[in-house]
Amino acid sequence: MSGPDISIVGAGLAGSLLALDLARRGQSVELFERYPDPRRQRVPAGRSINLALAERGRMALSKAGLLETVEAFSLPMRGRMLHDVNGETRLQRYGQRADEVIWSVHRGHLNQALLDAAEGAGVRIHFDHELASADFEKRELRFTNAAGGTLTVAFRLAIGADGAGSALRRAMEQVRPLNAREVPLGHGYRELSIPPGPDGDFQLDPEALHIWPRGGYMMIALPNPDRSFTCTLFLANASSEEDAPSFERLQDPAEMRRFLTREFPDAVERMSELDHELRNNPVGYLATLYTDHWHLDDRAVLIGDAAHAIVPFHGQGMNAAFEDVVALSDRLVERGISEAVLEDFVAERKPSADAIAAMALDNYLEMRDRVRDPRFHLIKQLEWALEARLGEAFIPRYQMVMFHPEISYAEAHRRGERQRELLERLTEGHESIEEIDLDQACQAARRL
Repeated sequence: MSGPDISIVGAGLAGSLLALDLARRGQSVELFERYPDPRRQRVPAGRSINLALAERGRMALSKAGLLETVEAFSLPMRGRMLHDVNGETRLQRYGQRADEVIWSVHRGHLNQALLDAAEGAGVRIHFDHELASADFEKRELRFTNAAGGTLTVAFRLAIGADGAGSALRRAMEQVRPLNAREVPLGHGYRELSIPPGPDGDFQLDPEALHIWPRGGYMMIALPNPDRSFTCTLFLANASSEEDAPSFERLQDPAEMRRFLTREFPDAVERMSELDHELRNNPVGYLATLYTDHWHLDDRAVLIGDAAHAIVPFHGQGMNAAFEDVVALSDRLVERGISEAVLEDFVAERKPSADAIAAMALDNYLEMRDRVRDPRFHLIKQLEWALEARLGEAFIPRYQMVMFHPEISYAEAHRRGERQRELLERLTEGHESIEEIDLDQACQAARRL
């Protein structure tokens, strides 16, 4: 029995990036993953939700020396393209500057790149090894493999990067209560697709995240380098309201097709694989995970979804996990493994994790409903006018989250709530930006 100083459970995005960064900086680390090597396996249909890579995540990749590699298969999105039921579109830009874009990244391709880089840095990765138990007194992890064998590994620090259903978190809870609780959203998702057109090109604008907002539900589409779009339908799992659409009521593929054709006609006409996908792509589960305690003295700690899984509506789950990676890696390399180091890591990251969880839930309401309201667009206009006049003294909340990694999620949430109250007050009773006294609005914004 032998093992590294640091054992990371979970070779997904956060785990593989952390292993890469630690190994590049001279740490002894091994990575354990319950599933087969994804570079040699086909990703199951309907489970690949594209990711939105923002500046927080890009900074982490840059620090690990991987940003240029990832940019090669990333596509920039300059804004939201809103589709109404008649097929009319409206672009709502993410920011006022040309460099304020979000990058569409395929989860599978990113994971493969991270694993390649981690192996290249000397990380030993054990695929098909599922955590069966943890003895924290002896500092031993016991894994079972696909062939029925077992592997016992000694560790100095165990890190759980194994997702919302974290096996390491469950093992930690046998030693101390972590107060982990999952709050279901009540809505699920189904992945669909828009393939390249007959000419082999994109069928929609590739420089936008497309949204079909319909009030209680919506569909989105993100571009891929092969000129297809990955689409995701978000819909209530069940509904007590008569005739309200839900995955429960629309289980029959023919009924779901009729619903989609009625509500998203300009998307459906481009979905040549729709019938196959409705029969075969599963409905995914959405929830928020809150965990009060992320570490077990100096023996174990959780990062990413294992500690704070969120719903995907702000595109920040991966970015938040990558921030965890940077914060933890820096502390371990610079200060070593200790309870004080892990306490310090959690003290910094937990308030931001709670903040982005709240903002992700709020952004679902914005994307599926508020973007249809003229008042919402007036507020956006005023936000941009204040930002143009005041610069760093007034940054809209969305821009703080997506383009300003120097501002924590917790601070962005706090400032954003104050800004929201001001913007609603300043736009009340107005229908256009010309009706608002911008000089007075600037004075009020400076007082926030």
